[in-house]
Amino acid sequence: MVGSERENGSSPTPPAQKADVKKYGVMNPISYAGPSEVDVQKNALLEKLLMDSGIYESAEETARREEVLSRLDKIIKDWVKQLTRQKGYTEKMVEEANGILRTFGSYRLGVHGPNADIDTLCIGPSYVTREHDFFVILHNILLEMEEVSDLQPVDDAHVPVMKFKFQGISIDLLYASISLLIVPEDLDISHNSVLYNTDEKTVRSLNGCRVADQILKLIPNVENFCTTLRCLKFWAKRRGVYSNVTGFLGGVNWALLVAQVCQLYPNAIPSMLVSRFFRVYTHWRWPNPVMLCPIEEDELGFNVWDPRKWSRDRTHLMPIITPAYPCMNSSYNVSASTLRVMVEQFHFGNKVCEEIELNKANWSALFEPSLFFESYKNYLQVDIIAADADDLLSWRGWVESRLRLLTLKIERDTDGMLQCHPFPNEYVDTSKPCSHCAFFMGLQRQPGVKVQEGQQFDIRATVDEFKQGVNSYNHWRPGMDIFVSHVRRRQLPAYIFPEGYKRQRQLRHTPQHSTRTSNGDAERSSSPSSDRRFKRKHDASIADIGCGKPKKLSPESAGIAPSSPVIQGLACESPIEQNVVMESEDGANSESMQPPTIRLSLESTA
Repeated sequence: MVGSERENGSSPTPPAQKADVKKYGVMNPISYAGPSEVDVQKNALLEKLLMDSGIYESAEETARREEVLSRLDKIIKDWVKQLTRQKGYTEKMVEEANGILRTFGSYRLGVHGPNADIDTLCIGPSYVTREHDFFVILHNILLEMEEVSDLQPVDDAHVPVMKFKFQGISIDLLYASISLLIVPEDLDISHNSVLYNTDEKTVRSLNGCRVADQILKLIPNVENFCTTLRCLKFWAKRRGVYSNVTGFLGGVNWALLVAQVCQLYPNAIPSMLVSRFFRVYTHWRWPNPVMLCPIEEDELGFNVWDPRKWSRDRTHLMPIITPAYPCMNSSYNVSASTLRVMVEQFHFGNKVCEEIELNKANWSALFEPSLFFESYKNYLQVDIIAADADDLLSWRGWVESRLRLLTLKIERDTDGMLQCHPFPNEYVDTSKPCSHCAFFMGLQRQPGVKVQEGQQFDIRATVDEFKQGVNSYNHWRPGMDIFVSHVRRRQLPAYIFPEGYKRQRQLRHTPQHSTRTSNGDAERSSSPSSDRRFKRKHDASIADIGCGKPKKLSPESAGIAPSSPVIQGLACESPIEQNVVMESEDGANSESMQPPTIRLSLESTA
């Protein structure tokens, strides 16, 4: 998969020494070489860049987090004692009753940044239930507390969670009820016995902590791992590939990938590990799995990831296997489209690192932000609206968790010929105090596939199916709605750009009438008529959604065409405009025909 290498400027460990080196993981190390003087210099530059980038929190914020966790731990202990008394147990039992709080994710691994949430797990005794005691009783206790805000229970998630802010710090709180009447303060959850007589949701909740603990045990150097993981997470966010929910990779996925590279290069420092990370995964032959340890079977009988046994596991495109029993694929959300995007980004990272090693580039080139809105000619815009900010919080979370299904459905219904690139960031028009946000997907036909002139992709049924699934939300309230529309690059709303305006693409052949900005970029000259056309489109955009009393917003009031789209062959105007020209079945034009059509150019290049 990845061949052996000889490190430039450093000496490999002699064979006699290798026999004494502890082996980590299931693969033999590629190299035992340590850093050269040049590697140490590059490492110092990398760490300085990371410090200057603001990805480390201050000592004051660290202290605040510890204070919040201590406060939350006391709340949980009091809650368990209260329930124990209410359920009729003896006073001695009430006195001994206990619940404990554990952390996992980036906080447990020591790679969290400023304003990051804290993934926490509450472990309670067998008689304290998730459905009622956690999501009703504890929820109501938190709801009455002044320190708690933005409380959002998500009881129907794959891993049920309560999300809230405690003294301004974001908390994701999970619950696991284990088969003990009294939970000891020093409970060791690494033993599989903690999973005895538990359901799958409890197993998934416990495994957040169990996986984090196992990762730290399976790497040769925790400090080098943490710095490298911080770097790769920062890179993934800048390049738009950090999001498990939209089909890319989340925190645990990146941690497992970095841990694998640490096992392959046990004596490497972060500057070396970052370079080797891209080298390894540029050449990785997916769907060969990434595994930090052998997959363990156990008499408890939980299903483990095994494509030889389970047909569903054979469909996974980028398996990254968790190291704690029961071993699962943590990246089952990855689709063909998102895998394609990530592989492209691995190649980008590898190329930049090669240039850094040749002193042709510096580390800042690695973290150049992705030019997503300059990479495609066509986009799907998914607008999410609600009657107020509280409703939008829960509605947006639900819709975002479903967006990856839209990608999968489009891939399925077009036989993979129409590729989607979902972008993880949400966008809000901050100039309007409206309960609205939008997500975008880049669209292109599969490169290299011959198409007939005028070929069409009709995805009306695809989007309708997606919307039906979204609208099955158990906590739906009046005013919650979703609209899907097609926008071409030139029609993207101005509020998605950081400076508030669209950066013009530099032309291969600059026309004579173009002008130059102060920084030398070529820009097309604009005419008064083009400015008026832009203003009409902008005035009719999603930014005009009304606010105030809860009510069912219509597509017209939102400035969005109703979304039952068809993708057709050639370019035309976007249905985001009010006066959109539709095409009827007999070919006649109509300004009021329902449903609208989404028309998409089939050109694959930007």
